[in-house]
Amino acid sequence: MKKTNMETLFALIDDAVENIQQQENEPYLDSLVIVLECLFNNDVNTSDDIQKQKIQQFIQDIELDYYKPEEIKTAIEFAILKGMRNSTQQQHFMTPETVSLLIAYLAEKLFAGKETLRVFDPACGTGSLLSTVIKQVKKKTTAFGSEIDPTLIRLALVTANLYEEPIEFFHQDSLRPFLLDPVDLVVADLPVGYYPDDLRANEYELHAEQGHSYAHHLFIEQSMNYTKEAGYLIFVIPDFLFDSDQSDKLHAYLQQHAHIVGVLRLPDSAVKSDKNGKSLLVLQKKGQQTSTPKQPLLVHLPSFKNTKAMNDILDQMNSWFANYLNVRS
Repeated sequence: MKKTNMETLFALIDDAVENIQQQENEPYLDSLVIVLECLFNNDVNTSDDIQKQKIQQFIQDIELDYYKPEEIKTAIEFAILKGMRNSTQQQHFMTPETVSLLIAYLAEKLFAGKETLRVFDPACGTGSLLSTVIKQVKKKTTAFGSEIDPTLIRLALVTANLYEEPIEFFHQDSLRPFLLDPVDLVVADLPVGYYPDDLRANEYELHAEQGHSYAHHLFIEQSMNYTKEAGYLIFVIPDFLFDSDQSDKLHAYLQQHAHIVGVLRLPDSAVKSDKNGKSLLVLQKKGQQTSTPKQPLLVHLPSFKNTKAMNDILDQMNSWFANYLNVRS
């Protein structure tokens, strides 16, 4: 069977990455960065002439101009997924495209009628979620992403350059202060676990009274800090978020600072997790003219492969949004 353009491009990128991986003794994702930076710059960033010649030889057959943007995006995402599958680092996972598209759908609904949008992802990883959102919302968008992992932020930057997406990136611990004006929308696939910097954590309302604080709680508070009044936040959350030993504090914080707009339970098939289910949590930061919806959007999503059931749910969600936006205005 003849390969598609995307499959051909992925095979070429994968072959180049594996060659560099063997030659340079680098992990797959780091070797992928080298390939993508070389493709974007049309040059190899090294002063070693022998190394430069070898790398150029590995990637000489990759002609990006031959492929459509969506073919390039998918091929690169396949390569990233391959690298993440072999990675031992917990943060090396990518938000599934179906989940990113659902977040983009919610963003489009929440900001219907707004012509411009400022979006921030404080845990952007490779930037795939942020990229999908800014592609799908039909607005002039200014986007920002932050990531502490050096490999992931390099991947995010070079892929944004290849896709010609105007995203400004911060390479830093996202729980430290940003030089960033408040945004209309925060999206994030929340990192789950403990935050090791107790001194920094103590600056947050949601810090633990004893022991390490939960990073996912602190990310919610930090995101709220950089959201405009009446702005929205959409998080991928673990289902145990409101049942943990520190959840009382989180409940009280959200009650004081935000309106819960909706909770959408994701189908198990949409998240690669054997241990815990995940949901989308939609919040609105409180403002002078805001109020809690009389009936939040509470949805248990069917499998994304079940087209009829998904269409039925989307019809119900569209009706809910029509009512919510009418009341809000």
